[in-house]
Amino acid sequence: MRPKIGITTGFREGSQIVDHHYVQAIETGGGIPILVPMVSQPETAAALAALLDGLVIVGGPAVTKGLIGSLPSDLPETDPTRTESDGLIFEAVCVQQRPILGICYGMQFINAQRGGTIYADVTVQRPESLTHSADRGSHGHELNLIQGSRLRAFFEVEKLWVNSHHIQAVSALGEGLNAVGFAPDGVVEALESMDGKLIGVQFHPERMLTQSAPFFHNFVNFCAG
Repeated sequence: MRPKIGITTGFREGSQIVDHHYVQAIETGGGIPILVPMVSQPETAAALAALLDGLVIVGGPAVTKGLIGSLPSDLPETDPTRTESDGLIFEAVCVQQRPILGICYGMQFINAQRGGTIYADVTVQRPESLTHSADRGSHGHELNLIQGSRLRAFFEVEKLWVNSHHIQAVSALGEGLNAVGFAPDGVVEALESMDGKLIGVQFHPERMLTQSAPFFHNFVNFCAG
């Protein structure tokens, strides 16, 4: 049986939206992609989580929980409907002890949910940082993965070139999380929990499948148990 992987969505003007790259990535990895609806009741989230073998929290606008500084004009806040739903499904899947992958916003969301802090604009609060937003001129950068980390095993490489589409960045790590990947300027680009069930990447591996196909294959297999 192929693992069933939930994929959260964006929320815009009352409509759920999803970038098809996420669906393609999970399918490429051998999983069954299942789009997660926006929910507002913990009981619904719990019942939904029981159906899933794993979860992907996709990219999005700004994380405001645990925020350090003020959001720049080119980064809007996430709609509260999505924030509430993401929180409910995240906690419900954690109760089920299923793996969760956070991508960009998703990584920052995981960190904030675990009590960590987030730079509102990393280039302002860390002036020595690279430009990490493609909209501001970033062309990507090298990622260094820590030896012995689950993520390094999943990607099957020590270093790789990644895209970069973020304005925010992790400041202080949340409880039980380790930084396992870094940009050349020291910005945290990957994290995971002690047990490896929570995984976060700051870049967008779904948009670089020629390099990241092993990652999604290994993540889906991990969800299979």
